[in-house]
Amino acid sequence: MRKQLCDALVARSVNQKMVFLTGDLGFMALEPLQTAMGSRFINAGVAEQNMISVAAALARQELDVWAYSIAPFIYARPFEQIRNDIAFHNLPVKLIGNGGGYGYGVMGPTHHAIDDYGVLLTLPNMSVYIPVFDEDMAAVVERAGDSGRPSYIRTGRGEPPKSYSVPAYAPWRQLTQGGGPVVIAVGPLAGIYIEAIEQQAENLRPRLWAVAELPIDVSPLPVELLAQIEGCSSLCVAEEHVRRGGFGSELLLHLAGKGIAVKKFSHLYAKAHHYERYGSQAYLRRQSGLDVDSLLVALKGA
Repeated sequence: MRKQLCDALVARSVNQKMVFLTGDLGFMALEPLQTAMGSRFINAGVAEQNMISVAAALARQELDVWAYSIAPFIYARPFEQIRNDIAFHNLPVKLIGNGGGYGYGVMGPTHHAIDDYGVLLTLPNMSVYIPVFDEDMAAVVERAGDSGRPSYIRTGRGEPPKSYSVPAYAPWRQLTQGGGPVVIAVGPLAGIYIEAIEQQAENLRPRLWAVAELPIDVSPLPVELLAQIEGCSSLCVAEEHVRRGGFGSELLLHLAGKGIAVKKFSHLYAKAHHYERYGSQAYLRRQSGLDVDSLLVALKGA
């Protein structure tokens, strides 16, 4: 999504109040943005805590502030600065984390971001955007930029099947139609399931939804999704995030508050930072049971 992200930010940079901070990253990807922004493109160096405090101060001056780094270095290392300087003051700084989930899997556990949105959603006023497809980036940058809330954008690899027609961006989208169980996947993970689900018999085919914005109280479930959950025998949630604090538990609390009972619930999630070997994002998804085969097994008999 980096090219699409760069294109969207270049388009937004006509706003002369926009300032972009990078933690010494973005090379071979964000040069067009640097050219477009000139002195408003700032390399803050490998000093993320300082970068976040500077971003908060710039936002206090009513500038349109964006801060960028590899995902774990934009939310985990400077967490105290995000909480104290940005969230407590409800400053509309936009944090962009590249390579969310196991995106930087081969770099090892220090580069995993599998607890990012759960941690950040504990903070007041925070919104999270997890674009599903590359094509979502323009809409996400526009929505986050215009929201007036502090935001975290988790980017990854948008992976729709070949020749798949990506639907227009929305916080919630139904990606497959059928008569089977309801599956909700968070962000780009949804894209890897589409092809296998579409090959299922129509009466048994899971109804796959993708969610791209959290928390739920800011981006509520569509009425048709609530009706499907109430009427189906099984609900499955898949997310490249640890179990505690993730979307699965937030969803169940939300449904319980509405008096909606879930007959059978299965949860696919990022189970660990450490496995026997380092590996790619696809390898670590398989180890966690987030791959296509694991989803089909979880849905068997649902």
